[in-house]
Amino acid sequence: MTLNRRAFIGTGAAAAALLSAPMLGAQGKPRVVVVGGGAGGATAARYIAKDSDGAIDVTLVEPTRAYYTCFFSNLYIGGFRDLSSIGHSYGTLATDYGINVVHDWAVGIDRDAKTVSLAGGAVLPYDRLILSPGIDFVDDAVPGWSVAQQNKMPHAYKAGSQTELLKAQIEAMPEGGLFAMVAPPNPFRCPPGPYERVSMVAHLLKQINPTAKILVVDPKEKFSKMALFQEGWQKHYGGMIDWIGPDFGGANVSVNPDQMTVDIDGAVEKVDVCNVIPAQKAGRICDMAQITEGNWAPIVPATMQSRMDENIHVLGDATNQGDMPKSGYSANSQAKVAAMAVRGALTGSKVFPAKFSNTCWSLIDTDDGVKVGASYEATDEKIAKVDGFISDTGEDAALRKATYEESIGWYAGITEDMFG
Repeated sequence: MTLNRRAFIGTGAAAAALLSAPMLGAQGKPRVVVVGGGAGGATAARYIAKDSDGAIDVTLVEPTRAYYTCFFSNLYIGGFRDLSSIGHSYGTLATDYGINVVHDWAVGIDRDAKTVSLAGGAVLPYDRLILSPGIDFVDDAVPGWSVAQQNKMPHAYKAGSQTELLKAQIEAMPEGGLFAMVAPPNPFRCPPGPYERVSMVAHLLKQINPTAKILVVDPKEKFSKMALFQEGWQKHYGGMIDWIGPDFGGANVSVNPDQMTVDIDGAVEKVDVCNVIPAQKAGRICDMAQITEGNWAPIVPATMQSRMDENIHVLGDATNQGDMPKSGYSANSQAKVAAMAVRGALTGSKVFPAKFSNTCWSLIDTDDGVKVGASYEATDEKIAKVDGFISDTGEDAALRKATYEESIGWYAGITEDMFG
């Protein structure tokens, strides 16, 4: 049988045809299945395919045909980018790298049989499995809120339609209205993300609704780049943003989406828009695979292998790995380490010591960019921070503009690294 591995494979009967590719069309090639097509999964699939020179059969399972990056989605809310600029397709991975791209949901993993079951009915065999499913939300993390209420109080922490919805709600706020954010507890995806979002909401409201107010309710005593954000809020949006930490009820919050109210330690606030970002956990496929402890999947730092199953590697936000933040940059960095480990295990290629890096940029206002980052190495216990850096308060405008422009270049580079 001849199967064109460069073509997209759809769901249902077409996806089922993929089953014959690894067994009959790949002439005994080892098989890698990657679940999740974000910064971790897409990068891992691409690096395994391109660096193995066709020696490994790679299948990428991702339900969406267009992937919208969570990183830079706040800039869409702020009006600095349009939605299409953060959307990416999988066409190049299929056509240029020979990756079998299957647009379907992974709904089960049989670790003994080493297979992945898809919602469309296909069952994909693997020699190594890479899971990069991102996050799901902890049930009842914010009393009164559930995923069923996400259209009334969007989370917008999985980019795409939720991001569009949140921006539309902000734009429709009445004059002088109130935007509220319920911030998440640690650990969560993109530690500076909620606070960059507050900055971008403020930037938008300053232009279209300058008497509007922003209320941030936070269970944490401090947050990433706190001094930088608070300095920027005072400079650019003085009097618009109120942050309520746990000392003033930020850890005792419930919401009523039908009434559009937020209860803060017994004080009820009527709001016009509410962005609820709940507590988070590994994407549910990790639970299905029974490789989690608590909310996250523990890994072996040198290879990103699951500590429960040496044939499974876990990447990005879903992991409990040590000192790295949950970010797109981190997932991309971890994916390259996992890809090298998988190639080594399946083809005998050389495996170099694992090195990791991360930088998180945030935009506070026009040309006012800040960043935080670090380099890391693998120890037996965890991915450990080696050194780090952070922007300083009081930096001049030229440096802040250069930091923002650096982030634009990084975005172009990482998305090309992910999707080709």
